Formats: sequence, structure tokens, C-alpha cells
Amino acid sequence: MGIWEGHRRASRRMPRDPAVDIEVRNVTMEFRRAKDEATSLKELAVRTLRRQHSYETFRALDRVSFSIRKGEVVGIVGTNGSGKSTLLKIISGALVPTCGQVLVDKSKVQLLTLGTGFDLELTGRENVYLNGAIIGYTKRYIDEKYDQIVAFAELEGFMEEKVRNYSSGMVSRLGFAIATVRDTPEILILDEVLSVGDLFFRKKSEARIREMIHGGSTVLIVSHSTSVIRGNCSKAIWIEKGKLRAMGDPKSVCDAYEGMKGG
Repeated sequence: MGIWEGHRRASRRMPRDPAVDIEVRNVTMEFRRAKDEATSLKELAVRTLRRQHSYETFRALDRVSFSIRKGEVVGIVGTNGSGKSTLLKIISGALVPTCGQVLVDKSKVQLLTLGTGFDLELTGRENVYLNGAIIGYTKRYIDEKYDQIVAFAELEGFMEEKVRNYSSGMVSRLGFAIATVRDTPEILILDEVLSVGDLFFRKKSEARIREMIHGGSTVLIVSHSTSVIRGNCSKAIWIEKGKLRAMGDPKSVCDAYEGMKGG
């Protein structure tokens, strides 16, 4: 029985506050990565034949614990590579932690990320169906929402073009429109989805997210913009180098985070 399986079975015996939607208990996540990666295919082949590969363990998250109550809007801040996105993937069920527990009803969770699974050689129309299927939409649902997606992304007249011919802003707008077209779930996780497109579209996307936030969902937001966290969240969490550094009032947590960056 593996570590995660053991924790998962144990969690069924542990009491849980019914007012809590997400409980993260001592979550650790480790990845194995190659040391001194080969610089050419020839070197890679030689190392493989000689079994000269060496690996090191990278700890992305280190005993992180917190809880999120029903209806809370919680922002997560931290520098690049601090473990924020890894944490969101664990909560949503996309990754299994090395050890620790996440108590959440995964059937209620929707993780929104932009551009996951886009194929640059396919058209915009084809990518709507591909990306929607990856998110979990049925073909019938995409058929019903297709015109709404295109209109929100402001891409009328471009949907038969290959996505490799799109600007980065066009790709972001299409990804955002696909990801947010569904009804608001009970638990909504947003991974850097509020920094898309030009200024006008950012305002439009922030308005869409505010509608979702104020629809009664429990919301978890990762954003590099502390103004987004201050303006929309009831609580903030600061994760740095895989460790929980601070949790509490958004202004206090963001001030501490900005102070570290400024130093």
C-alpha cells in the first residue's frame, strides 16, 4: 500500500468540518529530475546505453497545510517556481502528492488554466472542440456554446485559421472563453487566468471572473497581480520555495510578499 493510498484510507476515518470545502494536510510533492542533462542526442544515447543517467529529487511542496471554508475566495501568491500550480493540480486531482492528504470532493472542482492542449496546426474551430474535450465538455455542450465562445473571444472571421497564425493575445482570448463558458462550479480554481489579452479584454475577463466568484462558489485564485488578490479575495496564502510562508488577511499577506520581493 503506497503512502497516498494509506492517507486516503485514513482520511475516511478522520472527522471533517462540514463548513470546510478544501483541507490540505501536510502535503509534500517531490519530483525526480535528471542531473547534468545531455546536450545532444548522441550523448543521450551513449548515457542510456551505459546507464549513466543520474537523478536528483526536487521538493516542490514541503508539508503544506491549510483549510478553505465554503464560500471563501482565497488568493495564492508566490514567485515563479514556488509550487503554486503544483498545489492547484493536487487539489484538483490532476496530481497525486508524494505524501499528505487533500480532503475535497473532486467532482465539485473545476480547474481553469489557459491554452492547455492547444494544437497550433489545427484551426481555431478544431481547437475549441479539442480544448473543450480536455476540460471535460461534451461535443453537444460545445455545439451549444460554440457561438458564445467565439463572440466572447472576439474571433469572428478567424476560426478557420490555424492557431499558429494567431497572435498570443488571440490564443489567450480563445483559451479564456473556452475555460469560462460553463456554469460556475461549487469549487472554482483559477490558475493565472486574469492576465489575458489587451487592457479592454482584461477588464472584460475580470468582469466574467467576478460574476463567477460572486455566484456563491468557493474560489481559489493564483495570480501574479497582488491587486487582483487584494481586490477579490477574503483570504490570502503565500507559498515560497514550496513552503507556506503566511496566511490571513489579503492586504497583510500581499504586503509581506511585496516586501520580500522588494528586498
